[in-house]
Amino acid sequence: MKYGFVKVASAVPAVKVADVEYNVQQIESLIAQAEGRGVEIMVLPELCLTGYSCQDLFKQQALIDRAEQGVMVLLDFTRKLDIITVLGLPVVINGLLYNCAAVIQSGSLLGIVPKTYLPNYGEFYEKRWFASAQDLIPTDIYFAGSPVHVTPEPQIFMTTGGVKFGAEICEDVWAPIPPSNNLALAGADIILNLSASDELIGKHTYLKSLLAQQSARTISGYVYASCGFGESSQDVVYGGNAMIFENGHLILEGSRFSFQPQLQVSQIDVEKLRAERRVNTTFINAQRHAHAHEIMCKVVAPKEFELLREIDPHPFIPKSDNMADSCEEILNIQVAGLAKRLYHINAQKAVIGISGGLDSTLALLVTVKAFDKLGLDRKGIIGITMPGFGTTDRTHNNAVKLMQTLGVTIREISIAKAVTQHFEDIGHSKNQHDTTYENSQARERTQILMDVANKENAIVVGTGDLSELALGWATYNGDHMSMYGVNAGVPKTLIRHLVTYVAGEMATDTLLDIVDTPISPELIPADENGQIKQKTEDLVGPYELHDFFIYYFLRYGFSPSKIFMLAKKAFCEPSPVEGRGPLYEEATVKKWLTVFCRRFFTQQFKRSCMPDGPKVGSVSLSPRGDWRMPSDASFTLWIKECEGL
Repeated sequence: MKYGFVKVASAVPAVKVADVEYNVQQIESLIAQAEGRGVEIMVLPELCLTGYSCQDLFKQQALIDRAEQGVMVLLDFTRKLDIITVLGLPVVINGLLYNCAAVIQSGSLLGIVPKTYLPNYGEFYEKRWFASAQDLIPTDIYFAGSPVHVTPEPQIFMTTGGVKFGAEICEDVWAPIPPSNNLALAGADIILNLSASDELIGKHTYLKSLLAQQSARTISGYVYASCGFGESSQDVVYGGNAMIFENGHLILEGSRFSFQPQLQVSQIDVEKLRAERRVNTTFINAQRHAHAHEIMCKVVAPKEFELLREIDPHPFIPKSDNMADSCEEILNIQVAGLAKRLYHINAQKAVIGISGGLDSTLALLVTVKAFDKLGLDRKGIIGITMPGFGTTDRTHNNAVKLMQTLGVTIREISIAKAVTQHFEDIGHSKNQHDTTYENSQARERTQILMDVANKENAIVVGTGDLSELALGWATYNGDHMSMYGVNAGVPKTLIRHLVTYVAGEMATDTLLDIVDTPISPELIPADENGQIKQKTEDLVGPYELHDFFIYYFLRYGFSPSKIFMLAKKAFCEPSPVEGRGPLYEEATVKKWLTVFCRRFFTQQFKRSCMPDGPKVGSVSLSPRGDWRMPSDASFTLWIKECEGL
């Protein structure tokens, strides 16, 4: 430290899940770079030694043992280095496994800090594997060849220059009373956060606000490092956030969604922070023993309810003032997820069925961006049009034009002959336009995609979206299946905006025409004018209503009666904000809400075996993450409530 400045670093290494040897090598490289740049304190992400997304592999003794050996290697590597390194790993203490931060310097293990608040929701079920620091009894252990005292009490480390720092881990800072509160009040100048936070639409902005506020509230330097490229993209994507704050101000931020390791270095003015604390009476008073005085409120008799606030009819759609940034963020999450999968299996090719509709268009755009990011030839993207009995010239032409514009490989394989033969084989009349007629076409298309993928050593990129998954509007083992579903976390209403956003970038009329095309699986022959006859929203209901139902049903678990009340406000009343009249009659909303509840329950079996795909917003239907539901659950309770609306 000189003139009160401490040089700190937030580092995001490349990782391979469960490959400790590789991860140690990457960490060593960053330590060497940081030491060369004069860094005094460096923090790395949560569980970076093993990879955060190991899931049940954390139960494997081999992985736990190898993590300890990895620390021994790092201790030997740092024996002649002055830099203080704080990294994440799993540690067994008194028979329990803890998610910990290890503090090492000059070949010595200075301390181990266990995580206090464990998330247990969505795709983060840490309590399945780890115990909380609140469960820990202070004890002395022997770890990585070193004796160390481990305690749940706040631990502050002081450098020879007099700088004090402490560490908390990811979810800790999201808690109502973060450990960093106590650390700062006990004298820590700098807080280090080892994190593994997934990327969701809007979450990054909230995270930056949270960290800025915590840094300001504790009048501290706050150094944040979160895992990035290399973590599993099975259900979520990690963006590799590296940020450094000083008393509420973001002084340095790394590049999100980077495919390369990051080392963000800056200085924190500790002298300035201490001066601020000395004159801040709120901070001084907070060091006293905290207590609360309870004040009883008068009970108010309930009156007739009237909803006074406006309800957004499109909760998934970003607001216009940040539309471009939000669309770019969503696309980045999708691209990063697919890129990780392609990189992990060393796939140079991808196969997509291109229909000329919204979903396949977005999937193709994402795949093109992923190939570009990985430096792969776009010709490795094999777009296949598969015209059938209901394909119209409009959608077919748009599909071909789009692929030509993007420069991917184009193939056309008609399914008419194969499906006709299949009808003969199973004894089904091609004039009987029922479920068999439709699903036979969908499964034939999926068979073609899968077989071409096998032949080309490629993966099939799925096109189905969140709305279709919620409604079960997909043919089981037909368009329901793929090898990676890039649209699985994107609702239908949002896809329109994403494609429109890209259309503005590309300045092409083809994308705009695709946006304006009626949504249809095109499994029924066109009308006498060659126009689309089978319109999805006529059959299953308006997607803007269903997306509204999905949001409140999944995000908050609201009952049908509350969803109906909100929907009436959003759709059945004039909007002074948007300057429009009612969009739907109440009876229409009730009808499609009932349809939604029935379909959502009866179609769970399709979601129970859905392919991997990235979560991009606050709602996901992955059976491995946000939504776990038995396929045999009864819908009676919900349908009865709908009928009584």
